[in-house]
This record gives sequence, structure tokens and C-alpha cells, in this order.
Amino acid sequence: MSQRLHSDIDVDSHPGRKATISREDLIAAALKLIGPHRSVSSLSLREVAREAGIAPNSFYRQFRDTDELAVALIDLAGQSLRKIVGEARHRAATRRSIVRSSIEAFMEQLRADDKLLHVLLREGTVGSDAFKRAVDRELSFFEEELRVDLIRLAAIDKITLHEPALVARSITRLVFAMGATAMDMPSEKDHELIEQMSTMVRIILAGSRAMAAVGKA
Repeated sequence: MSQRLHSDIDVDSHPGRKATISREDLIAAALKLIGPHRSVSSLSLREVAREAGIAPNSFYRQFRDTDELAVALIDLAGQSLRKIVGEARHRAATRRSIVRSSIEAFMEQLRADDKLLHVLLREGTVGSDAFKRAVDRELSFFEEELRVDLIRLAAIDKITLHEPALVARSITRLVFAMGATAMDMPSEKDHELIEQMSTMVRIILAGSRAMAAVGKA
């Protein structure tokens, strides 16, 4: 035990390295390393530790491994985006502006410097099964919040939606799929993409209302 402790002290007291580290520090270090062609799943423990300015052994004080770090990043990305999009929805005055405001907030987060949304969009397709499950869990949170909003708005407008849960799922998956495509496109294309996504979402909603009306007839 004393030999192991002595080893840790030697490693952690390396000149230029931080004496203490938090989960937030390691998450920030990982975010600096990822980019358009680099996913969280490709990061090594040593890379993250070096970026954070700590010894590799210190990493284990906050996370078991890089997989646990990646899942924490995915959870943080989902929470951040839900907060931003939720605020945009509540600020909007009409159904049309709710659709557009939500999509604009999504695209603004996509271009944000913190790259959090990139984590959600990339790890759902290139990450491990554990990452994909974490991303799917975050998407299910979006779907449920959107389902509740759709039902609330339909009640206000005195209309009925066909399968609101499926409508929410369709909209969520559409926007995230379009967002994954947008990551590799210049930001100059954002206005065009926002118009396309807004129209697609309104088509889904119109189809749901039409199907509900047919069911009543």
C-alpha cells in the first residue's frame, strides 16, 4: 500500500500538473479534444489527462474509464440542449414560432463553442453500444417533453393529434438527423436548413392533424 501511495504522490506532483482535478475539468478537457472529425469514443485516457494537466492515475479519482467520461458528456449535452430548446419553446407565442424558435435554438447550439451538441450527434452513430444507449436515453427525454408540449398546444387550439408520442419521436429524430448532416456543412447553410426543417416539422404536424380528423369521421 505504501509503495502504491508513494507512486501516486510522485506522479501527481510532477511539475506543471494540477494537484486536484474535478469531473468538470476532465469534461472540459475532453471537449477541447473533440472536433468535426474526432469523437469522444476515440479519445484515450492519457490524452484527456494530458489536456487537463494531470497524471493519468488522477483520472480514476473522477471516472472509472473514458467510457464513463463519454456517458457523462452525453448526459451533460442532453441536459444543456433540453434547457435551451425548452426556453425557446416557452418564449414563442404561436405554434409556427414554436417550431422555428426551437429549431433556431438547436442550430445555435450546434455552432456553439462548447461542442456539447456534437457529442450527442456523433456518439449516437459512431460510439459504443453504451454511448448509443446513452444518446437514445437523451433523445427519449426530448421526445417526452415534446409530446407533452404537443398535447398542451393541441388542447389550446381545440384540435386532436394522431399518435402524439409518435409525432414527437418523428420530429426529434428528423431534427437530430438533419443536425448530424449540418455539422459538416458551412454555417452559411444554416438559414436554408432551418427553413427546410421548419417546413418538414409542419408537414409532420399537418399530417398528424389530418389523420386524427379522418379517424373522427
